[in-house]
Amino acid sequence: MTTFFSSRDSQLAAGLRIVLPAVWLGLIIGISLIEAPLKFQAPGITIPLGLGIGRLVFTAMNWVEIAIAVALLWAVLKESVGALFRGVSLGLMGVLAIKVALIRPLLNSRTDAVLAGVDDGGSSWHFLYIAADGLLIIGLVTVIVLGLRRWVVVRPRT
Repeated sequence: MTTFFSSRDSQLAAGLRIVLPAVWLGLIIGISLIEAPLKFQAPGITIPLGLGIGRLVFTAMNWVEIAIAVALLWAVLKESVGALFRGVSLGLMGVLAIKVALIRPLLNSRTDAVLAGVDDGGSSWHFLYIAADGLLIIGLVTVIVLGLRRWVVVRPRT
């Protein structure tokens, strides 16, 4: 039987199933949990400036998340992984799709309204975005642990 991927590809896929979720998790922690809240505390940052920076940063972050998700999808489909790993990974991609395709455009509209002076900026969409990131964090930690348990074999000392 001819196989499209070599065993080296399998090693690469196994490594990516751990590294990609870890990088994605670090991205969310760094941007959503650290940069975004601190940005508005910096001296001289106005609401319009902070919103403009936020839009650029989160748009770039979402594109990086999409690239990571596509590579992770390849690593998940590459070879047999457990049903839980596959399910959580696909769930991550679903949450990302909702975050990028539904919530992000609504937040961009709100940002436009705030910048135009038509809106005060209060929005429940931010809470949905935060909730989506919370789900991603839980899912990413789960797939990292599952990937490590499958890939790293710890033998008891004798």
